Amino acid sequence: MSDILRRGRLSKTPGEAVRAYTSSMDADQWIFEADIYVDMAHTLMLKEQNIISEENCAKILSGLMTIREEGMQMLDVSYEDIHISLESRLIDLIGADAGGRMHSGRSRNDEVSTCIRFALRAELLSLLEELILLENVLTALAEKHIQTLIPGFTHLQHAQPTTFAHHLTAHADAFERDIERVISAYSRVNICPLGSAAFASTGFPIDRHITAQHLGFAGPMTNSMDAVSSRDFLIECAAVFSNIMIHLSRMAEELILWSGSEFNFVELDDTYASTSSIMPQKKNPDTAELMRGKSGTVAGSLMALLTICKGLPLSYNRDLQEATPHIIKSAGVTIASVHVMAGIMETLTVHEDVMARQSSAGFTTATELADTIVRDTGAPFRTAHHIVGTLGRSGDMPSLKDIDTVSADVLGYKLSEKGLTEKAVLEALEPMSNVKRRAGFGGPAPDQMKNALAAKRKRLALLQKEILAMNLSVQNALDAMIEEVKKSL
Repeated sequence: MSDILRRGRLSKTPGEAVRAYTSSMDADQWIFEADIYVDMAHTLMLKEQNIISEENCAKILSGLMTIREEGMQMLDVSYEDIHISLESRLIDLIGADAGGRMHSGRSRNDEVSTCIRFALRAELLSLLEELILLENVLTALAEKHIQTLIPGFTHLQHAQPTTFAHHLTAHADAFERDIERVISAYSRVNICPLGSAAFASTGFPIDRHITAQHLGFAGPMTNSMDAVSSRDFLIECAAVFSNIMIHLSRMAEELILWSGSEFNFVELDDTYASTSSIMPQKKNPDTAELMRGKSGTVAGSLMALLTICKGLPLSYNRDLQEATPHIIKSAGVTIASVHVMAGIMETLTVHEDVMARQSSAGFTTATELADTIVRDTGAPFRTAHHIVGTLGRSGDMPSLKDIDTVSADVLGYKLSEKGLTEKAVLEALEPMSNVKRRAGFGGPAPDQMKNALAAKRKRLALLQKEILAMNLSVQNALDAMIEEVKKSL
């Protein structure tokens, strides 16, 4: 293939070690398809602006279609990046007179930035679809367990009884916020740098709005220098990915703990487990453990991006080449992790009887007993807290007699004399009664949970509609561009 880049200013070619050191070809596989689309959009615009002839436009587009069909395996990987390799292949196919015109009015700087945004946009749309799937799985599972008791924890200690639905919805609400974060980040990814050239735009009479429209972007970026040099959109997306992975890691940690014999709340499907090479009885929650570990990989990518972008003067610097592999890795790991978690939760076996037994272990009903004392006797809460805390030292469920003994010591009188009854005590110590009392907005009471899940279903439907519209907007624009390409051939 012809050397189209170094033959002018440079008289020497780099050695193998330098080529390997400076090459981005491994990461550029991620943007191969994006580069084809970007080249097509730019070529169509050049023709529409009468910068190149219809004949040369047809030749370039025909060559690009051939390269698209051939795939990346036909490109010369000895070049430092895919953009020059692809252009070189195009010139070999259609000649320098036509092929050499495609790069008019642009630089690799705006080209690569556009390709990264194009490819990352697709990753965000895929991630949104996976997150919606996970949300639907969690919501469906919660709907089945509105009455399933489970101990709630603080400091990993039994705290108060709640329901499995309430616990699952806590995770689901966090992922719902993640969906909103991805949609918000998408709006800042989906803007087009193409036409900014090296950084100062170009003297050719290009129309940046045309290329943005062809590629399905919301519009062109407003400053050509910012367009080629900014990678804040990568940092933002990596932060969103990290947040999602932290939420997944938190779930994974619970699954690991809960599937152990000490808890035995759940069992992972065999599809998501492994066994030991020496201990035949083992069923290990490997997928959850790997997910917990992969959260570190994604968080590490965020730190790498922050460090790469720190202190770079405007405009473009080659340091930015090192940013792309990190966003590729973090996007891929996050999408795969969300998908796997949806599968884990959809096939999860829930041991409702164990959860119910443990819902009152560790005196989880102590708070409700203190609240009952306040409501029925008029005692201050801090005093009731003192009495119930003293009762909790024994580890046994207290009777009205036990309460009277402690209250006589603390207050100088028995609480039964102030209206506390055995029936009220028994009700306060019953886990489901505890849950039903917590009927305020956001609480675990069954009726409240039904309302919360119904509201979530409505919100998810609206989010799904918005995501579908985002997908269609991009796909319709690309389909329309391909049709225009075919007409131009």
